[in-house]
Amino acid sequence: MKKKYLIAAAVVLGAGIALYRSRLRSEHDLHTSLHQKERQPFRRKHAGSDMCFYPASAAKQLGRTVYHPDTKTLWCSLSGSGIAFSFCGKECILHLTADSAYTGGKSCAARYAVFLNGRLAADAQLTEPEQTVRLRNTGNPDQPADVRFVKLSESQHSSLGIREICIVSSGRGHRKCPDVLLTAAENKPHCIEFIGDSITCGYGVEGSLSDGPFRTETENVMKSYAYLTAERLRADYSMVCYSGHGIISGYTTNGTAVRNQLVPRFYGEVGHCPAVLEGRRRIQDDLWHFARKPDLIVLNLGTNDSSYTCTDPAKQKAFAAAYTAFLKTVREKNPDAPVLCTLGIMGQTLCSAVAQAAADYIAETGDTNIRTMRFAEQSEEDGYAVDWHPSAASHRKAAEQLTAYIQEWLGW
Repeated sequence: MKKKYLIAAAVVLGAGIALYRSRLRSEHDLHTSLHQKERQPFRRKHAGSDMCFYPASAAKQLGRTVYHPDTKTLWCSLSGSGIAFSFCGKECILHLTADSAYTGGKSCAARYAVFLNGRLAADAQLTEPEQTVRLRNTGNPDQPADVRFVKLSESQHSSLGIREICIVSSGRGHRKCPDVLLTAAENKPHCIEFIGDSITCGYGVEGSLSDGPFRTETENVMKSYAYLTAERLRADYSMVCYSGHGIISGYTTNGTAVRNQLVPRFYGEVGHCPAVLEGRRRIQDDLWHFARKPDLIVLNLGTNDSSYTCTDPAKQKAFAAAYTAFLKTVREKNPDAPVLCTLGIMGQTLCSAVAQAAADYIAETGDTNIRTMRFAEQSEEDGYAVDWHPSAASHRKAAEQLTAYIQEWLGW
């Protein structure tokens, strides 16, 4: 009798597991179907032309982005985030939406740039709830035109959303909408993740020392050493950078640690900003998936921490310990990527502490796929940007130094 009960229980348990797996498959199939449906355009006739509307998720994503299917919006928050694609047709129209920071005007509204076939087609700030960017293809509409959309300003001030991409075809009939009008750009041979502060953001690089206080209209990540290095190495990139932030303290002027401005706290997020998007969310509500693994990680943190540690040995030791702990987090998310720890453009107070942190990490983990590099410090000769930040000339020199180091180390 006991054996019969055991057999019956096993049958019931087996049926339950089968039902559970069936439901999982159904949910997966439904999710896949919905995801594929979201990526498909729809066609609408307009004045003799075909208009095809694509979700921005159909394009290649640059850096960290997140797509919200319920609002059909791709959100870009971190510096350098955006999309890249090519289209066939007479015109491409991008429909943009702002978060609540647009009300702050040019001091904090998101700034972006759009390139058509490598030429700047738009450089603007999202100072209103919605904007439209129209890109006219002056060449052969049946030949692909390349589009690159890049968010120039950083996450902590504002984010922007791309609702849809409209392609107006030639209307000649032999181009069949929807499956040939938009193509995502291909991945480059390498990908670099840059983790940093205002220097990586390109803080105030288009302003001068007398142009303070900071405004997002003078920030341009495409002129930062990080973006320039990625371009020189023909690499994709992902920027995780926040002005004023550090490892154990944000920038401080009174010797008190600023604990709410720590990059390690935000490393797992798509971005971090107090502004509200879509009326109810914040960008930090979305966690980053770490799906595409970078081929190299470059850290440039410690400049803001030095305003707190100064030359205090105990504080510098605490900084090194926290830096080592953050390296372990970075390695957990990126098991195979070489890691390069850098510092020095705006001061070299903590360069030795960074070297010690890396040495401690190697000793504790046995992971030797890590190096340190000291940047040359910016010079008065090259000028200064807003709030004593690196000028465009200083960023170019830093990019030259970093590029050469990576080429020698990794053979890129």
